Amino acid sequence: MSKATVSRVLNNKGDVDASTAIRVREVIAATGYTPSARAVGLAKGRTQTVGMLVPGLTWPWMGDVLQGVADVLEAMGYGLLLNTMNRGADSLTQFARHVSANAFDGLLLIEPPDTLSYISGLHESGFPMVMIDDRGDHPGFPSVATSNKQGAVDAARHLLATGRRRMAVVTGPSQFGCTRDRTDGFRSTLEDAGVPLEEKFLIEGDFTRDGGREAIQPLLEAGVELDGVFAQNDLMAVGVLDALRAAGRAVPDDVAVIGFDDIPIAAHTQPALTTVRQPSREMGEAAARMLLSRLAGEPFPHEPHIVPTSLIVRDSAP
Repeated sequence: MSKATVSRVLNNKGDVDASTAIRVREVIAATGYTPSARAVGLAKGRTQTVGMLVPGLTWPWMGDVLQGVADVLEAMGYGLLLNTMNRGADSLTQFARHVSANAFDGLLLIEPPDTLSYISGLHESGFPMVMIDDRGDHPGFPSVATSNKQGAVDAARHLLATGRRRMAVVTGPSQFGCTRDRTDGFRSTLEDAGVPLEEKFLIEGDFTRDGGREAIQPLLEAGVELDGVFAQNDLMAVGVLDALRAAGRAVPDDVAVIGFDDIPIAAHTQPALTTVRQPSREMGEAAARMLLSRLAGEPFPHEPHIVPTSLIVRDSAP
């Protein structure tokens, strides 16, 4: 019995003698054979694999994004080829080899530094890709993001509702779109409430714990009276808590603190951190579904897919 005959039976071709088809299916049932999804994909010109390019795996919310991606891909019979940029140009060269070898059908990415030119070329060539958390603000890319501006609005409203009036913001790096959105949302909400944000209270950080502590330190050393701080990610918020504790400022009695992301450590700081939950796992799921729909022949949506944030109230700003 030839491989070609077995293949025709498995693919329900009508040109196989009925008795032969019965014998083939009896053997299949007896051996428990199942067709290789990868082999079927290759026969159709597909790898049944999705590539993913990320800066690295140390970002606190990266694991949740990856889990969301993996859950959707696994359910649909796809594999995941993960690429990081830990080795800079060497990593990009290795990733480019995978692209040239047609190692995957489409790409999910969280934009690593110094890759935009290459990624833009791929996108312009028509290669299917979806950007997650578009920090560089590239409106031409299909993308999934969270409601950064609304999350900051919710943080500002909560601080105002608890009576806070002299607030500082520790931002992320100014080149990131999420930084601009979070700053605009917080600032405009204070202005609408008649509590404008003073420029000296708007301090750029770097999304690290040390960066949060160092950003707020000069205000504390100068004896500035603050009653609220919005740090634009949880790691910086933890740094702010460190600095306030060292300066003898009680949280939340003297100063309320709100972060952004709701990474696992947020529930275990002292005091537990009030924060804006960024739905990282849901973002990964949505991006994977969007890419698989494109691979199935559906067009990409014209607008970014937005997964909403939510305010998680804990002891640092009850």
